[in-house]
Amino acid sequence: MEKFTLGVEEEYMIVDPITRELKSHDQKIVEIASYIVKDQVKAEMHQAVVEAGTVICRNVDEAREDITKLRKIISSVANDLGLRIGAAGTHPFSHWSTQLITPNPRYDEIVQEMQEAARSNLIFGLHVHVGIADKNMAIHIMNTVRYFLPHVYALSTNSPFWEGRNTGFKSFRTKVFDKFPRTGVPDEFNDWDDFKNYVNLLIKTKCIDNAKKIWWDVRVHPFFDTIEFRICDVPMLVEETMAITAIFQALVVKLYKLRMQNMTFIMYNRSLINENKWRASRYGLDGKLIDFGKQEELDTRSLIIELLDFIDDVVDQLGSRYAINYVHTILKNGTGADRQLEVFNKSGNLSSVVDYITQQTIVDI
Repeated sequence: MEKFTLGVEEEYMIVDPITRELKSHDQKIVEIASYIVKDQVKAEMHQAVVEAGTVICRNVDEAREDITKLRKIISSVANDLGLRIGAAGTHPFSHWSTQLITPNPRYDEIVQEMQEAARSNLIFGLHVHVGIADKNMAIHIMNTVRYFLPHVYALSTNSPFWEGRNTGFKSFRTKVFDKFPRTGVPDEFNDWDDFKNYVNLLIKTKCIDNAKKIWWDVRVHPFFDTIEFRICDVPMLVEETMAITAIFQALVVKLYKLRMQNMTFIMYNRSLINENKWRASRYGLDGKLIDFGKQEELDTRSLIIELLDFIDDVVDQLGSRYAINYVHTILKNGTGADRQLEVFNKSGNLSSVVDYITQQTIVDI
């Protein structure tokens, strides 16, 4: 029986509390934090980014405990260095061109190949791993779960500003990342062998050197026994992260359960799912998504409620009811993007938005 374990990765911005600009920490935060939590804190390509990753967790409660601990430790180390951490999909006004790249052969290779697309990829995401060992089952779930990605993405939207401008998007982060190859919603694959043939062709033709350079919104992880969800902005609050984590886990379990009963959810074309992804990016919770079964637009909030109904029968066995219920708070209070925009509309000042992000990132930890 699959255990559906969890792993959660969050990327944080490192901020100078005086200028509110992104600030290189010269990997000191990683170095110091690693004495406390070993390899759970890692450098990223830009020196103003830190990645935190939980251990393998049996349930949402363990994941919440670990991600809360990591935010607390990293924030404390940053404070001791005169810095702050922030959880948002983009920094409201810092420009990527002034940011330093972390010296590392892998990053050097990516920058050499991707050029300005890599240097400008100054974004902060949430990655959720759900454990599943059966690769063919994992491919089936990846195919099927794609339909729900825009719904969960809408809940995570937390990047309305880019380089000092209100972009008009609730999540501009994915627009930045779209410059990379092998991103976005994946195609459907017949089985694990079909996916391996795709990867091997890319390796043979020197497109990639390994499957980690496939950066889709959801992927069967090439080295771990997990399905990895990569579409979401990093949420501002721990409870937002845990609500999204709980939804992804419940979706995997629900789709697994249907498959074991020789049932499935309808698989929709990638080009249709992309219509909903674009709407989620642009409007967040305040727009409409397409119900492809009914062939009509419906309020995003109503479709999220439908999603909660769809997974409801597996939530209690996973022990994630509390985390799932926080979705209703997000629907009421808005996403991180909504709250950033509210602060900006009141203050007219992006520095105030940065202060809000850094304060909210460590609230209740």
